[in-house]
Amino acid sequence: MRDKVVVITGASSGIGKALAEKYAAEGFNLVLAARRIERLEALKEKLSNVEVLPVKTDVSNEEDCKHLIDMAIEHFGKINILINNAGISMRAVLEDVETEVLRKVMDVNYWGTVYCTKYALPYLLEQKGSVVGVISTGGYIGLPGRTGYSSSKFAVRGFLDTLRVENLRAGLHVLVVAPGFTASDIRESALVADGSQQGKTPRDENKMMSAERCAAIMYRAIKNRRRKMIVSFWDGKVIVLVAKLWAWIVDQIIYTVFKNEPDSPLK
Repeated sequence: MRDKVVVITGASSGIGKALAEKYAAEGFNLVLAARRIERLEALKEKLSNVEVLPVKTDVSNEEDCKHLIDMAIEHFGKINILINNAGISMRAVLEDVETEVLRKVMDVNYWGTVYCTKYALPYLLEQKGSVVGVISTGGYIGLPGRTGYSSSKFAVRGFLDTLRVENLRAGLHVLVVAPGFTASDIRESALVADGSQQGKTPRDENKMMSAERCAAIMYRAIKNRRRKMIVSFWDGKVIVLVAKLWAWIVDQIIYTVFKNEPDSPLK
């Protein structure tokens, strides 16, 4: 796999970092993108068995995304896999939240995926490669107190499902993957109503799937060129299935779960 190149956004922590470690272990060369370049440099030192190109990238900035892809092509000459993993969450009800918070979440989660995919697409088509979008259960079911987050993940799912159909005869593989609750720092950096970061997570991270486990499942799904993957069972496959059959029951369950969080924004 040493001639294979994977681009991973949001690679400085959580699932993105675990994906970088997994792909390095499998012999892929890596292009790692994140705003925290110092973390990418530290990860590069750790992954010394493959070639790693860290690129400081804010995916909400279109020029940064173009630069990321340009650097990948300049350095490696091709892209086999693009994993749009960078994301940001939020925790506030629509009544209270500043609209700028909703815009920022959409810029990172949705537009970041669109920008990177748009500029990488010609090179992915050359290789008949894979483009991956990381959403969540919130991309299938509206999560109360996460209005902007769920909206952005629904949008990513619609964008990539459409891209798949557009390129049905071109050999492009498109995967939409939805992890459930996974241990990472995304909840600590989640935005609250005024746009500041939440800080301490309201959930017990120790009870969640590890980022490494999630990355291993995603790796297999990409390798097998799956179309869609809901990673977790109870808070993923089951809840999405039940929502298709008895949506009103899921509404009640989801509301109760999120209402009972510590310091829930739900009244």
